[in-house]
Amino acid sequence: MDSYRFLSSYYDRFTDDVGYDRWAAYFEEVFARCGFRPELVLDLACGTGSISKEMAARGYEMIGVDASPEMLMQAMNNTLDCDPRPVFLNQRMERLDLYGTVQAALCCLDSVNYVTDPAVLREALRRVSLFLEPDGVFIFDVNTRRKFDAMNGECYVREDEDVYCVWQAAFDGELCTYDFDIFELADDGRWERQCETHTERYYPPDDLTSMLTDAGFDRIELHPALSFDPLQGGEDRIFIIARKRNS
Repeated sequence: MDSYRFLSSYYDRFTDDVGYDRWAAYFEEVFARCGFRPELVLDLACGTGSISKEMAARGYEMIGVDASPEMLMQAMNNTLDCDPRPVFLNQRMERLDLYGTVQAALCCLDSVNYVTDPAVLREALRRVSLFLEPDGVFIFDVNTRRKFDAMNGECYVREDEDVYCVWQAAFDGELCTYDFDIFELADDGRWERQCETHTERYYPPDDLTSMLTDAGFDRIELHPALSFDPLQGGEDRIFIIARKRNS
């Protein structure tokens, strides 16, 4: 979970193609389909705060939670001009502890896959349900088996003027490990190397549906990314929408 000690400084640069405005617009569509507009929204595993910032700009009060202090520092800097500013908390998912309830919760960019212990994920979902109001909505996304299979053994490179990052993925059918080598240009002209390893777990959709049901959710929907269409089986990412049971 705490995997972004060095990569946090470059995360936004390396994810500049995400299109957070499209994600935020999709969340608002979900809210409209659910028949309400939440006032207070939880951004679980908020990272550098890009989703929190985008949602705050649309008038939502945001609470951002992340296990990485380094990512939260970036989030605080990224939301200096937000009014109201999101509240950020340094907590792990399975230890989520809010001061009250929220009407909606988001967990974006395969953060659920980063919870590699199913028992821990079950507790994390239980904690989300605990702090979500009845009929509140929980929206998250996960990488599919197809995506992990496609990444297995592949090597990726990202190069900018002051940082060079290369990483390789290895998937064993259950866990996908990413080994990052980050080369940063120092003031004296030398390149300094840092290494990080990230691990994600593949969760079959049926397992996630079962976990959500056990945690107190119903009206569970699975869709292709940023869509309300039915799954076709060839997706790299799926979105899951669940409502907390009202009784």
